[in-house]
Amino acid sequence: MRALPDSRTPRWAKLTALLTTGVLLTACGSGTDGSGTGDGKPRSGGSLTFAVGSDAGCVDPQQVGSNDTIYSVRQIVDSLTDQDPSTGKIVPWLAKSWDISADTTAFTFHLRPGVTFSDGSPLTAQVVKDNFDAVPKLGLLGTLAEGYLSGVESTTVIDPLTVKVTFRQPNAQFLQATSTHSLGIESSASVKKSPQQKCSDGVIGSGPFVLKQYVQNQSITLTRRPGYAWGSSRWSKQGEAYLDQVVFKVVPEAGVRAGSLRSGQVDAIGSVGRADEAALKGGQVALQRRANPGIVFGLGFNNARPILKDARVRRAILSAVDRKQIADTVFPTGTRAATSVLAHTTPDYTDLAPDLAFDAARAKSLLEGAGWRVGGDGIRVKDGRKLSLTIDWVPNAATNQPALELIQQQLRSVGVQVTLKQLQLPQLSPIQQSGDYDAIWGNITRADPDILRSSFSTKLANFYRVPAGGLDTTLSAQAATSDPVERSRLVAQAQQSIVRDAYNVPVVELQTQLGVSTKVHGLAFDASSRIQLHDTWIG
Repeated sequence: MRALPDSRTPRWAKLTALLTTGVLLTACGSGTDGSGTGDGKPRSGGSLTFAVGSDAGCVDPQQVGSNDTIYSVRQIVDSLTDQDPSTGKIVPWLAKSWDISADTTAFTFHLRPGVTFSDGSPLTAQVVKDNFDAVPKLGLLGTLAEGYLSGVESTTVIDPLTVKVTFRQPNAQFLQATSTHSLGIESSASVKKSPQQKCSDGVIGSGPFVLKQYVQNQSITLTRRPGYAWGSSRWSKQGEAYLDQVVFKVVPEAGVRAGSLRSGQVDAIGSVGRADEAALKGGQVALQRRANPGIVFGLGFNNARPILKDARVRRAILSAVDRKQIADTVFPTGTRAATSVLAHTTPDYTDLAPDLAFDAARAKSLLEGAGWRVGGDGIRVKDGRKLSLTIDWVPNAATNQPALELIQQQLRSVGVQVTLKQLQLPQLSPIQQSGDYDAIWGNITRADPDILRSSFSTKLANFYRVPAGGLDTTLSAQAATSDPVERSRLVAQAQQSIVRDAYNVPVVELQTQLGVSTKVHGLAFDASSRIQLHDTWIG
């Protein structure tokens, strides 16, 4: 079939319905409508300083999974397509159009002419092929990109501006995957570097900004790309970005970030928590919010651990978590308690709230049935061993520690001892890869339900050590069908399996909340609730 830039398919019509019923974007305070002082006309120039809470230790978009770093590196690379955050529609970017075979096994992209990377080299079909061929070699940090390209049979150069990606089986998720930062296109010179070199030195992209300087755990500095003229079709400004420079400063303490924004030392901040909302509302600061699609914040179990192999124990932990208390106590206003492993803004989300109801009595009954008896200190014991669980986490959001401390208290009340183990962000992927953990606190953002396959299929990375079984079949089938109704049914089945077998304990939906000075205009969310800075200006 021919997929034209403005085409609508049943799949995306369904996505539109889902997204428009969700909490997409709300604002508190003044200035969020883009109006400002003076004549209100966009103007070029100036520097934007954005404070984030953490640094991933890597500045390669294809390897970065943490929002705080994605915010910056996303501006360096363009993607073949873009996704409209209000409708879910896939629209042109580096590809001006595309063809999709009737069975969704072949995707042919027709590239825009005249696109260059910041080193002067041209975008060609061969460069796209080189990027996609190199993704499987990224290793530990490239799992998202690798998942999007799993099952590729070949990437073929048809002519200098036409590239065809063929999969061994139908692959419904791939078009949306080409809109993500993980498949952002890098120059041939960058592709030839090792994954480690790309992480430390950065990459050459064709994006509206270029990497000027990276100081690990301190800052990422971007400068405007001269001559940029191939932005996404959904952007309002043609040509170069407005801003001369953007500096992302790493400021781990949420209170310090908020204070810096109030005092005018920075222009925007990420990860605004509930505790700082009141102080930031009104005046010269606005709050911008958007619910993130994808896998919600929760506990990702290592299902191969002896204690966690028992589904009764996993289900007990799932029932012992009071999600509403955590959402209402710790997270920003408007945060939803999880009602599935997927957030409600994700295409083909299924409401499984009854399966995730807080029920301490059920949790205790399940643990009793599994042979775990309450000891003298209130912690359950079986065969002389305490029911103890270590949760690994990283301080990349101010909500992480208080949320986990509440979970720790809730689980203790049913006899489960929880130890919280703080890691640095670069440590997380290697530990997850090695399997040396009990549970990991985290989420994964993606505006497509295939994120379930990327995370839980035993045929891929299988970081959560899920046992092979029917879930694999379901996840593979949803990625293979071109029928949107059948895909929706299969995605619902996969969600039910993950929740009811408690391979993961969903807790809260991630809501991205930014604090933005009212002098900043056009700072917009993309479909994955990350930021896009091409249209941003200061006035």
